[in-house]
Amino acid sequence: MKHYILWGMPASLYTAKARSYLIKRGVPFVEYGVNHPEFSERVAPAVGRFILPVVECPDGRLIQDGANIIDELDVEFGKEASAFPESGVLKAIAYLLELFGGEGLLRPAMHYRWNFDDENMAFIRNEFSSALAPVGASDEERGATFDFSSGRMRKAAVSFGVTPETFALVEQSYQEFLALFSAHLRWHPFLLGGQATIADYGFIGPLFAHLNRDPAPLRLMHQQAPAVGRWVERMNSREEKWVEHRHDPNLVSPDELPATLTALLRYIAEEYLPEIRAHVHFANEWIASRPGVLEGANGGSFKGRAIGMCAFSWRDTTIETAVMPYRFFLLQRVQDAYAAATTTEQAQLDSVLADAGLSEILSLTTTHKVARVNHLEVWV
Repeated sequence: MKHYILWGMPASLYTAKARSYLIKRGVPFVEYGVNHPEFSERVAPAVGRFILPVVECPDGRLIQDGANIIDELDVEFGKEASAFPESGVLKAIAYLLELFGGEGLLRPAMHYRWNFDDENMAFIRNEFSSALAPVGASDEERGATFDFSSGRMRKAAVSFGVTPETFALVEQSYQEFLALFSAHLRWHPFLLGGQATIADYGFIGPLFAHLNRDPAPLRLMHQQAPAVGRWVERMNSREEKWVEHRHDPNLVSPDELPATLTALLRYIAEEYLPEIRAHVHFANEWIASRPGVLEGANGGSFKGRAIGMCAFSWRDTTIETAVMPYRFFLLQRVQDAYAAATTTEQAQLDSVLADAGLSEILSLTTTHKVARVNHLEVWV
């Protein structure tokens, strides 16, 4: 049997999204670290930057980014249980949850990794030095690799709004999330019912790589949200685990969404809508002031991912976060799913989103769309 190759690292949020899909859908794969010589010599140049994850297909094709990996592999491996619901209502909600999971949970993921050194440091140091330094590197080389990478990641945490002024708010917000997700998992094994969808693959990135592996947040999850910990186990196992729930592979009814799911959507409206709104407005001003950037069919690629920082009010506190066009790519998936839904489904979505305070998510658009072309985000 020909195997796929997953290029990534255990501590990587975005690798976790792709790995979970490969496991759940039974894709035959082997995982190699980005410290493997072939990654820097062959894979990274081919995708245009040092970024993970990358899936290498048996035919040599490279797919970069968890969303694209799942999109492409689901054509073959999702025939019996696709990551994408057939219902237009559930599909749009799934994409919304994917967006929030991968991007809206970055604050707690980064805070609980980088601001609990007493508990986390030995584990994180080993994780990063083992995955990034060359195999067989000396202790000095491993230490230098960790110092460099951790320095970059601590700066990234600040760019996501994690500062001493927000530490308490991040913790309050995350514990509210754990309570809401736990309540939902009391009745449903996955976000949309009896099987994993793109919604779950969006959530698993931060909830596995950071919040279920690093010692401090792992302790918190086990103490306050063991049901979330069990969901993480289900998301990383091909085996069927039906201890807490009866075996029913059906998704929830789009005609009557669970109250626990609606509660999660309301949380997203309060927690993440102000940020994505501010980012869209910032991007439109950025685009308007740089017409030359968009010259040509795909002008302006983002190897650095962010186009600037913008301020907004979050939990009655003004914070600044990095504006990344990749988020608009994910946001467009929500809006495209709504546009592709039937008139009846759109009416249902209008009602669901209005009830959750998320109606605005459909109208928040950048003046130029973001596409992924040759493994890069570009304006089109």
